[in-house]
This record gives sequence, C-alpha cells and structure tokens, in this order.
Amino acid sequence: MLHRKRYVGFAEIAFWVCLASALTLALLPPPPHFREFGDKAQHMLAFGTLAFLGTFAFPAFPKTRLAERLSFLGALVEVLQSIPSLHRDCDIQDWIADTIAIVAVLALLHAMNLPRRARQAERRFP
Repeated sequence: MLHRKRYVGFAEIAFWVCLASALTLALLPPPPHFREFGDKAQHMLAFGTLAFLGTFAFPAFPKTRLAERLSFLGALVEVLQSIPSLHRDCDIQDWIADTIAIVAVLALLHAMNLPRRARQAERRFP
C-alpha cells in the first residue's frame, strides 16, 4: 500500500507542476520558441503529458471526466490567449490538437490496461 501511495503522490505533484508550467508558458506574452517543435506539437506534448500524469495521479477519477476537464482547460487556454495584451493567438486548431492528444494518450493507456494492472499487482503483492 505504501508503494502505491508513493507513486500516486509523486504523480500528483508532477501533474500539478506540469499543469502550472503549461499554463504559465501558454499565457506568457512573448510565445516561447522551440525550434524542434511546432505550435501544435507543443500543445499535444503538454496535454498528452497532463493526461498521462492525471491517469496515475487520480486513479479513481473516471477517465472520460479527466478527458473532458483537460479538453475544457485547453479551450480555456485558447480563450485566455485571445486577450490582446498577451499578444497571443486564439486558434481552435490548438484546442483540437489538445483534445486529440488527450484522447490518444488515454486510449493508449486503456488499451495497455496500465492503471488497472498496477492495482491488480498491488492486491497480489501487498
């Protein structure tokens, strides 16, 4: 039980740190430029990571609701980026990229049966 609490606690901390970082980067006035990634790839990486960490940070939370909340957060970021003083662009395609990444990561984790497999292993090996 202690092992599970430890990884859930770590995943929770990592989730909130990644969420704060993603929101900060998304709302900074000058957009950060990474030459290796395009804008859509940055969105997909951020929200895919949040979906992955959210699955392990909140194992009892329904995955459909996690997808809904993260997708809503992506839409909210786009609305906030339309604030003129931020000098950012509101783009619905960014929100679509966020949602695709969220659904893809959650579907992959569901197909791999990862969170359930971790719970079952814990029951077998206390």
